Amino acid sequence: MRGEGIRARKALGQNFLVDRNVLARIAGIVEIGPADRILEVGPGKGALTEILAQGCARLVAVELDTRLVPVLRQAFRDNTRVDIVHGDILEIDLRELLSPEGGERWKVAANLPYNISTPVLFAFLDNRDLFSRLVLMLQKEVGDRLAASPGTKDYGILSVFFQLHFDVAREMIVRPGSFHPVPKVDSAVLSFVPLETPRVDVGDEQYFRRLVKGAFSMRRKTLWNCLKGASLGLSGEELAEALDRCGIEPGRRGETLELHEFAALSRAMIALGGK
Repeated sequence: MRGEGIRARKALGQNFLVDRNVLARIAGIVEIGPADRILEVGPGKGALTEILAQGCARLVAVELDTRLVPVLRQAFRDNTRVDIVHGDILEIDLRELLSPEGGERWKVAANLPYNISTPVLFAFLDNRDLFSRLVLMLQKEVGDRLAASPGTKDYGILSVFFQLHFDVAREMIVRPGSFHPVPKVDSAVLSFVPLETPRVDVGDEQYFRRLVKGAFSMRRKTLWNCLKGASLGLSGEELAEALDRCGIEPGRRGETLELHEFAALSRAMIALGGK
């Protein structure tokens, strides 16, 4: 058995997916084609790697664990389509890793440890033009936030940022028993398909992000109270005017605003001198 005797490290957030049915379903969600190039993050002992490598043109698997890298390289030594990269996905330059391969976009398959899921998600968000499809397994509560609708308890910064640039779908729930060792929480598999252009015009994306972060900075506070202290470059009177222009009541809370309302507010605040 590949990697026998190598135990998961808690410090690396490792839980090896061992359920063959779940592995096959994830591979199906990736929608592997013979011309596809796939980036796999956290291949572990290579259970999903083995399935992905059977149907794609190129597979780059990034693994941090020094114990597993030689195991993976030995297992796939005869498959010239597979490249095992030893490194930390948080430190790797995705453009440097993937762009030299050519102009075609990549697909991603990743089982993201909870302790690094948010920074990795933002790395994918900021390099979204490299990808045609991402299939990510995350702790269920993170998946819930990514796919959440306005007005729900899970709706927040991740929901807004990712739904601006992706079609996000929750594909399946993975129960703890599908892993070894068994985690304490459910996981969720989500797919992300990048949009060719943002879903709505936000004016300036960096300003938009600061606005959204400000709106969710104190979830029990009103939008007015959150934004007036968010250092967005407007006086109280200018903020009130921006809200009025958009037809947004100052007493609403950030989690009630839909994406198009955040976008309209961003554009209005920029027009009034927000910076």
